[in-house]
Amino acid sequence: MQTEEKNNFQEGAVVLINKPLTWTSFDVVRKIRNTTKAKVGHAGTLDPLATGLLICCTGKMTKKINEYQAQEKEYTGTFTLGATTPTFDLESEPENFKDTSHLTDADIQAATAPFLGEIMQLPPIHSAIKQNGKPIYHLARQGVEVKVEPRKVTITEFEITKIEMPVVHFRVVCSTGTYIRSLANDFGAALGVGGYMSSLCRTRIGAFKLEDAVEMNDFIAQHSVKKEQ
Repeated sequence: MQTEEKNNFQEGAVVLINKPLTWTSFDVVRKIRNTTKAKVGHAGTLDPLATGLLICCTGKMTKKINEYQAQEKEYTGTFTLGATTPTFDLESEPENFKDTSHLTDADIQAATAPFLGEIMQLPPIHSAIKQNGKPIYHLARQGVEVKVEPRKVTITEFEITKIEMPVVHFRVVCSTGTYIRSLANDFGAALGVGGYMSSLCRTRIGAFKLEDAVEMNDFIAQHSVKKEQ
């Protein structure tokens, strides 16, 4: 890495990454930190089974993290209907299987309406929300009873883009703090058959777009410290 480029990261930069599947958000932060030798933070966690836009800030730009994190977000992905999971996604095994053959496309499209606007949403117990200083997913995995309170969130757009039963494809535009996993669970409950999030991609945060992000491997290859010949 050139000294000038290294100094730029240490001074402050915004790096848009397309988070790889199965990576945690902190995996990305750690890799960028090791690559740039700069202070690094991210603006909004993505679950390991999600992909898409992760804003990472270095140096003095870490002061912007809260500002970026508060901005509107857009997601695309899939819900699978006819079952639920304890984590509301595929980190746990599907259960409570139900028949979906009676559902029509019109039923599925109509079920989006109650979720538009300002709603109260119950976060998953398998999430990074802290209780007594610990992320509640740690407690949930240990079998400790976890109580979460509903949160006010805003969903400005909720579009079903394709239906391939039992999988439905969606696009959502929402406020910060919205759990798409919870939306999947609640959407399935509203249809009476259950549902869970089977894939998720964050495509936008405010004015930052996924199409402007770089792949993790490309970032590492471009900015890694080069050994002297």
